[in-house]
Amino acid sequence: MKSKVVLGLTIVVSFLLQCTVLHVISIGSITPNLLLILCVSMGLMRGRKSGMWTGFFTGLLIDLFYGSLFGFYALIYMYVGYFSGYACRVYYDDDIKVPVLLVGITDVAYNLAVYGLQFLLRGRLSLGTYLYRIILPEMFYTVLLTLVVYRIFYYINYHFMSAARKESESIWVLK
Repeated sequence: MKSKVVLGLTIVVSFLLQCTVLHVISIGSITPNLLLILCVSMGLMRGRKSGMWTGFFTGLLIDLFYGSLFGFYALIYMYVGYFSGYACRVYYDDDIKVPVLLVGITDVAYNLAVYGLQFLLRGRLSLGTYLYRIILPEMFYTVLLTLVVYRIFYYINYHFMSAARKESESIWVLK
């Protein structure tokens, strides 16, 4: 129960930071995606289920406050958290290379999904401009923020959440 409360508070605080502080430090109206970093981090450190639920609730917050189509961002973030959870058993949590690489890949996939489902279906076909002006700068900015923020999420996960982390995702434990 304590880990769920801490995870819920982490989601709310990350959402508030995403909406307030990160807009102040935006460069050329490009802001890093802190919630994507949170979903990838929880998926990597805690497994597929935790990454999926973290992604669902962060996406739900975005849908409630900013989304035009309800459930769109919840679905995208849920997939990001779930697929990043596949690397849970493969890497060491204190290594920074895998989260940085995964955040870069998922940020590009996230932005391509937003482009395809929000802009392309409306007839806006300028993918090159969207890629050059929005997707790549946001990816680089998010990756740079990951170098700092991942350590904070790592500390929160291992000091304030329950000890039964990767056991639920183990291939040796039958469900």
